[in-house]
Amino acid sequence: MTKSTLRALSQPEEQVTDPLTELLRNGARELIAQAVEAELQVLLEQHAEHRLPDGRKAVVRNGYLPERTVQTGIGDVEIKVPKVRDRSGSGVRFNSTLLPPYLKRARSIEELLPWLYLKGVSTGDYQDALSALLGDQAKGLSANTISRLKQHWIDEHRSWCQRDLSQKRYVYWWADGIYSNVRMDNRLCLLVIIGVTEHGHKELVAVEDGFRESEDSWSELLLGLRERGLTTSPKLAVGDGALGFWKALAKCYPDVRHQRCWVHKTANILSALPKSVQPKVKAALHDIWMAETQDDAHKAFDRALVRFESKYPGAMERLRKDRDELLTFYDFPAEHWVHIRTTNPIESTFATVRLRTKRARNCGSRETTLAMVYKLLESAQKNWKRIKGFNLLTLVVNNVTFKDGEQVQDQSDRNAA
Repeated sequence: MTKSTLRALSQPEEQVTDPLTELLRNGARELIAQAVEAELQVLLEQHAEHRLPDGRKAVVRNGYLPERTVQTGIGDVEIKVPKVRDRSGSGVRFNSTLLPPYLKRARSIEELLPWLYLKGVSTGDYQDALSALLGDQAKGLSANTISRLKQHWIDEHRSWCQRDLSQKRYVYWWADGIYSNVRMDNRLCLLVIIGVTEHGHKELVAVEDGFRESEDSWSELLLGLRERGLTTSPKLAVGDGALGFWKALAKCYPDVRHQRCWVHKTANILSALPKSVQPKVKAALHDIWMAETQDDAHKAFDRALVRFESKYPGAMERLRKDRDELLTFYDFPAEHWVHIRTTNPIESTFATVRLRTKRARNCGSRETTLAMVYKLLESAQKNWKRIKGFNLLTLVVNNVTFKDGEQVQDQSDRNAA
């Protein structure tokens, strides 16, 4: 057999890229970069007052993580996620909710559409943004189609707000009033409760609109929960002291113990102080809530008052008035302290829907805003992790006594569950 004289053609090292596709990829890359940058700015602003003893900011930008690829509807898009440096050693890190480390594919329309709405993108601009991120999934997304989809989610939220709760039991609640985005009336906010079940799972309990400091707004929400069957009180509720929630809670669920959020309290105290003294006071507050026992916490509490009260009586009064409620967590398992000292589950969840830019306000209907927030929270809930030490929740439910985070062995005087 004669040897073939055909010569194999050399293959080009790279395929020729369609200019239009490349343009779309560049647009997607810019859109993603802007969204992640907005998330980063939220984190930096949250820690803007956190300073080192020499006055420098503790949390600062620190370049980017290695570039990685995310598969979108118009092909692979290379993205770079920024990172931060925590000079104080407190362990602050930036984790993008839009682009978490494990994400390999762009999010679904059920997550992106509410997110774009809450960021102030007009309905007419959705198709361009979604087409870049979703490709074929975005086909047919006319303004009318998107409006019908939003109406479906409004109906879904209404139905969820009427769901039966008679089989539910929550051990802990986190409550907060969130002023979060461009789509709400200036006076209104989102009233949010997240709960922990007996098995340690976090669940969205309520999301409605109302007035943050209003007892009436919170009473309406809590009475609605009772009317739908949630008659068993949680053991502990965590929230900011300024909420109208506490007065309403005392009437609707009088057996619940109260824990003030240390993050809110710290910010409230520091706002009444000169910037030059804030690092010292913040360190003193840290000594209180990080004390190993409640007695040690009270001693640190007294030291802070003695040290700063003569010069800053107003700020110290803000600390003094919630003394007992700030230290309630010592009567619960130590494994749970990291969860019940603050309202972080709510704060971290809402980080991506807060608006910190100077974009003009573009108010939409309250129903649509609530529905969109509900869809985002519903999506986020799928990734919420169990709390640490969830196996101890049975003891909490059954009124087992804890002192300084440890179970008291003599339980002869405890009440029946």
